[in-house]
Amino acid sequence: MLNLNLVQHCANILGEILDFHGPADMKLSNYYREHGELGQKDRGEIAECICGIIRRLRFLKKINEDDSNYKKLVIAWLIKTEGRSIRELEHGLSKDEIEWAKSLKSRNTENYTWPEKLSLPDWLWDLLVEQYGLEEAIDLGRSFLEPAKLDMRVNTIKISRDDLVDQLAKEIADIEVMTYSPSGIRIARGTSLSRNKLFLEGKIEVQDESSQILSFLVDAKRGMMVADFCAGAGGKSLAIGAIMKNTGRIYAYDISEKRIINLGKRLKKSGLSNLFAQKIKNEKDAKLKKLHGKFDRVLADVPCSGTGTFRRNPDLKWKNSIQDLDELNLKQLAILDEAKKLVKKEGRLIYSTCSLLKRENALIIESFLEKNKNFKIISVNDILIKNQIPLSTGIFLELTPHNQKTDGFFAAVLERID
Repeated sequence: MLNLNLVQHCANILGEILDFHGPADMKLSNYYREHGELGQKDRGEIAECICGIIRRLRFLKKINEDDSNYKKLVIAWLIKTEGRSIRELEHGLSKDEIEWAKSLKSRNTENYTWPEKLSLPDWLWDLLVEQYGLEEAIDLGRSFLEPAKLDMRVNTIKISRDDLVDQLAKEIADIEVMTYSPSGIRIARGTSLSRNKLFLEGKIEVQDESSQILSFLVDAKRGMMVADFCAGAGGKSLAIGAIMKNTGRIYAYDISEKRIINLGKRLKKSGLSNLFAQKIKNEKDAKLKKLHGKFDRVLADVPCSGTGTFRRNPDLKWKNSIQDLDELNLKQLAILDEAKKLVKKEGRLIYSTCSLLKRENALIIESFLEKNKNFKIISVNDILIKNQIPLSTGIFLELTPHNQKTDGFFAAVLERID
């Protein structure tokens, strides 16, 4: 439970984080290095506080009426969100702060707008209501306020899920077997895995259930050629490699050398020998030309607004604007236009985002198909059934945190028919 000494630490770091320039987790790590007196438990409580405040930032600023006083933001979070009593806190507060804290208890928030109550920017709230309707948009907004548990993928190249659960249960309580992913488990958020033997041996990897489902949706068979066109940290490439039982060839492409190096480290402990990571300059890199028309499967998990990941990355709510969507849409179409060139006849192009917005999802597919008559949509339901995943979302994969308890996610499967 956050003590008053840690309250001041939280207030200090909020001043750096709330400008939303650069990753919040990196700023937290830098702060911890500068304050070596903070133990692991203290750091965990500070991180929980910071994420909680960012998650409910608009509401807390509204009720606080003074968003430049970071200590008051922390106190407002403790009282209005965490339900802490003023008596627990008052010995560390000034007389004025105590009076202000007491006023929080009686402050009426019923007349706040829904985006104020749910801590969402107005532009995003308007898009969600337009797309989902008011009631579902409220449910969705509420789901963003609940932190996600830690999702893990069992590396079935090395161990079965049942055996992994049996071994992990000796160290960790409350392990859930995932509803949809046949290789997934879920444990309490905040669980440290840095020294866990199973993690160090590459038998488990951190990966949200939605990404695990996508890996099965690629539907790669033994011996196939697969391209992960925007590989990022490589989690999906590693999952696909395991599904292919270490056969065929997977090429993981990304523009970031750092991400490719990190993927190399994960690859070493994965037990896979069918995955090849390569840095490219951009989606038009010349080294891709000789591979045009060669791949059975091409996955384009494109850059997006990240609206589906707010439970894990609440700072993204405050980093994007409606104007950013226009730029993202152009980028998404440009990536698809290059990724399609790698697909062989009767091969498949899989488009995915961790966004909940039609503008980045169904409308992108609609625009792509208008210009590319040699591709057709394959219903994801048929593929899910074939892979024994008990999930039905229609022609596209559409996951939301309030329905499936996963990150928000979208995927479409397109087959080349010429």
